[in-house]
Amino acid sequence: MGLYPKMMHCSKVFAIVELLLFLNTNILAEKEEDIKNVTPEPHYKQGVHNPEYDHEAFLGEEAKSFNQLSPQESQKRLRLIVKKIDSDKDGFITHIELKDWIRYTQQKYMRDNVDRTWKMHNPENKENITWKDYSEQVYGFMKDMDPKELLKDQEGMTYKTLYERDRRRWINADTNGDDLLAKDEFLAFLHPEEIPKMKDLVVLEALEDIDKDKDGKISLAEYIGDMYTSENNEDKPQWVEDEIEHFTKQRDKDGDGFLDENEVKDWIVPQGFDHADAEARHLIFEADQNQDQQLTEEEIIEKYDVFVGSQATDFGEVLLRHDEF
Repeated sequence: MGLYPKMMHCSKVFAIVELLLFLNTNILAEKEEDIKNVTPEPHYKQGVHNPEYDHEAFLGEEAKSFNQLSPQESQKRLRLIVKKIDSDKDGFITHIELKDWIRYTQQKYMRDNVDRTWKMHNPENKENITWKDYSEQVYGFMKDMDPKELLKDQEGMTYKTLYERDRRRWINADTNGDDLLAKDEFLAFLHPEEIPKMKDLVVLEALEDIDKDKDGKISLAEYIGDMYTSENNEDKPQWVEDEIEHFTKQRDKDGDGFLDENEVKDWIVPQGFDHADAEARHLIFEADQNQDQQLTEEEIIEKYDVFVGSQATDFGEVLLRHDEF
């Protein structure tokens, strides 16, 4: 049996999202090799460029029907989006316009997710949600479970640790300490990566996920094991060797062979990193044929698979409902 809370709301998922969002980020770079080394890990799965990352960043969360579109229909609807992004209507998509669009899709995903989950747990749209009501809906089934089942490890988590993690996150999101969450506090609970005061908790959750021996720090073996498991004593792929080098030369700043909480924080939430800015730079790099640091509609259409694809992404429903923009 899978972990039921993950169907409703799983803290680990959000911690890992944050972890993946900021993985391999320190500085922005213009060269593709540099971009590969500093952009988030989902952008490069096991050393290979992952186009779905670009699709999600460009289109947002609502694209589940996009994989049913033909290339021709994809391009047709992409043109509609391009016109929306070109805010000054000069025929060019600048870095700023593209960054603003990406940031908009991120915020829209977050708002929609909060609205949807708020209604799920608060159908009467009361001013607040209580921990008692929320936990009963998400974890109430645990009352009938065998105590041993509560402690059974599944995918690195147990029901008990999921409950405790959500409870801790609830307390941190509860600004006034009344054990009720208003909608803005509920946003912090669901998306702590977006709230400055929750960043330390995000770091702690990520550390807990990777720290398998629970000694409060991440070893090289735990760092690599979170991304790669060797089979049949096979040679390590080059991307794994690169990650080992990143760990020893970049992440482990004091050279003690471990990442402590401060080093994990520098890794996961580096100061000054702007995801939308980095993704806009990457997309321009991919599609800017004449190297003028801006994109025309035709340059984007020429590289439409980078922006939306036709089969490889779950993100695109925004194109089906473009009028709302």
